[in-house]
Amino acid sequence: MATEIYLVKVGMTMHEGTVEEWYVGDGERVQSGGLLYRLETEKVNLDVDAEATGTVKHLVAEGTTLAPGDVVGYIYADGETIPQQLPEPKPKRDVAVREPSTPKSTPSADAAGGGRRIAASPAARKLAAELNVDLAGVAGTGPRGRVTREDVQQAAAGAAATAPARVAEGSDAAAHIPLRGMRKTIAERMHASLRDSAQLTMDMEVDMDAAVRLRRALVAEWEADGVRVTYTDLVLAAAAKALDRHPAMNAALIDDGIVRWQHIGIGVAVALDEGLIVPVVKDAASKSLKEIARASADLAERARQGRLTMDDVEGGTFTVTSLGMYGVDGFTPILNPPQAGILGVGRIYDGVRWEGEQPVKTARMRLSLTWDHRVLDGAPAAQFLAAVRDRLEAPFRLLA
Repeated sequence: MATEIYLVKVGMTMHEGTVEEWYVGDGERVQSGGLLYRLETEKVNLDVDAEATGTVKHLVAEGTTLAPGDVVGYIYADGETIPQQLPEPKPKRDVAVREPSTPKSTPSADAAGGGRRIAASPAARKLAAELNVDLAGVAGTGPRGRVTREDVQQAAAGAAATAPARVAEGSDAAAHIPLRGMRKTIAERMHASLRDSAQLTMDMEVDMDAAVRLRRALVAEWEADGVRVTYTDLVLAAAAKALDRHPAMNAALIDDGIVRWQHIGIGVAVALDEGLIVPVVKDAASKSLKEIARASADLAERARQGRLTMDDVEGGTFTVTSLGMYGVDGFTPILNPPQAGILGVGRIYDGVRWEGEQPVKTARMRLSLTWDHRVLDGAPAAQFLAAVRDRLEAPFRLLA
């Protein structure tokens, strides 16, 4: 009897997932434990392994979005008859929860003219060889521009190698990119955030002279330990201590009631090619600055490598997002629901303060706090923001 291939469930809160790419083509063989397909979910991605050895038959195409437990294909054992019409599957909703881990292998890259490397999945490379398609002329539509089997099939058929355009004739749009996975989740959550909450934003300037000196000293002191503290880490530590003293900000509006969390988990927004993901520094108020710097660096690195687990992105009670590295002075961050607050961090720029009648050059930074006015009013929000500022202006308090 054929082995059913399920859309696996990643984390208890997963509601749907997309078969982003088949690593094994329809009708090809797979060994038990070998890479089978790439699953794209709302928060993390996962390479799914085969649970049996045999011939793979696809029930759904790449890009299909289904619920956890839905059947996406079958594996037929050697000698087993493969029917022309695949059987109608029965959804298995009680599928076990799996956590993503480091991929056993990664899609390889083929050399193109001039030494340029082209990222392509094993299935795409195999099909390209069979169809005599030059990967150098195929535009990849997979994550980070990776060439997929579908791209190769479209190129072989003479179709555009990008996603099919669904725009009016004569339009100058290059392509119609399907809204799915992480991008779809971001679009839905941000729209819902603005629609369902009362968001206001306030700015506050911070004198960063002492923080600049402290960071410079700590970078040198912790170099041997492999820890490089950033200005965002200083803000994380200051926000954690301020949240501990101002619990009204460490809250959410849930089921028509205000919930004040006992734990403090600060999400750190990390920009990826596919969108934005927010891993969480757990128990931030109880961590030292060094521990926060180590944790945030680890989360950011694993986010860029696609190795975050569901536990890494859950449990946030407040979020910090920075655009300072892009030269942004200030901006209006959007709440990460159901959290009541998010803190935007701008660049460090040259400012001036007056000592008597003498102007003195100083390093300054702007913080932008967006808060949910349904949960707390402007005065307590301002008090929280001032507490973050005060700790950054006297940063030795972050080491206590």
